[in-house]
Amino acid sequence: MPVFQYEALDSSGQEVKGQIEALSGEEALSKIRNMGCFPTKPPKAKGASREKKTASAKPKKRRGAGGRVGVKQLTQFARQLSTLQDAGLPILRSLRILEEQQKAGTFKKVIGYVADDIEGGSTLSEALGKFPKAFNKLFVNMVAAGEVGGVLDVILSRLADFMEKAQRLKAKIKGAMVYPVVVMTAAFGIVLGLMLGVIPKFSTVLKDMSGGDLPGLTTNLISISNWIAYKYGWAILIASPIAIVFILRMIRQFAIGRYILDFINLRLPVVGQIVYKTVVARWTRTLGTLISAGVPILEAINITSETSGNEVYSNMLHKVHNAIRQGDTFANPLRQSKTADGLVVNMIDVGEETGDMDKMLLKIAGNFDEEVDVLVGALMSLLEPIMIIVLGSVVGTIVMAIFLPMVRIITSLM
Repeated sequence: MPVFQYEALDSSGQEVKGQIEALSGEEALSKIRNMGCFPTKPPKAKGASREKKTASAKPKKRRGAGGRVGVKQLTQFARQLSTLQDAGLPILRSLRILEEQQKAGTFKKVIGYVADDIEGGSTLSEALGKFPKAFNKLFVNMVAAGEVGGVLDVILSRLADFMEKAQRLKAKIKGAMVYPVVVMTAAFGIVLGLMLGVIPKFSTVLKDMSGGDLPGLTTNLISISNWIAYKYGWAILIASPIAIVFILRMIRQFAIGRYILDFINLRLPVVGQIVYKTVVARWTRTLGTLISAGVPILEAINITSETSGNEVYSNMLHKVHNAIRQGDTFANPLRQSKTADGLVVNMIDVGEETGDMDKMLLKIAGNFDEEVDVLVGALMSLLEPIMIIVLGSVVGTIVMAIFLPMVRIITSLM
């Protein structure tokens, strides 16, 4: 029978270490709790460290398991695994069932390799941690907390809920930007077509009819049209958005670049409020979910800072982490950073005093989700008239520039 090494706290709060015989990690956890101890880490099969050293010396090739996995697949996996665990199935059998259900591809291979590792004595969190592109730190640490607490089914269900809400919020933001992007792209294409194919022909006719004496607006329009049509201006206009996106991505490769861009995004009118509330909703939900899962506060803050998606708030969470280590509260360094409004700070302060920090964080996330919906709706209502005014101004300017010399010619003939 396999022997598992464990670390736990006894009834008096003292740390104890030992070994116990069990058929699986789950059975080892159950036996440790029956002894009146609370495990602080998932028990490891004896000899696993030796196997890990051998594996690191001669890494086993696992082809086809290095790609990323979609959020929908991960959410479905967490939900189904939670259901199977709640039904009482062993973790290894549950994974084999899910492996069979998956379509051929990266995720099917990943689940198979995870099951192989568990069969070799690894815990689920250790096995998942070997595939960082498929399972991020948030996923792995929550699973580890569920294993230690013996509530893996509950944790997986919460994890699935978290991913669904985060994806829903992301989809709302992206969906709101589709309409203006499509309209502006179509308008850009139409104006570019006019400059390339229509204005040059009109310019020749107008110059012949007016003898070269054209209004300033028409002259400027013809100059712009000639630049676009004959001096590769069209290539510059098309390449500019691609170049800007490339430059921004290069800037985001550096921490200082990410910080500057994120700081600017937070200061933009209207859009800045949406970015602020989206980021706050994300990190409060992540932190609240981790704390409710039983992850220690300092470790939970570290994970949250890495998955916040915003360098400004990542730095803020690092400062909060250091302040808590020195004996301070969460609310004080958050208030000093001035990265969150008074409502957020006060709710977290109350959560610390009452011991319901996780519930308060999740309430903040829920409130900000609703506010993001309202702001996105307001932004869409504001964008429509702005786009109409801009497009009307552009088209009107082109029409005036073409018709002004015609009106002058007709007037001179009368």
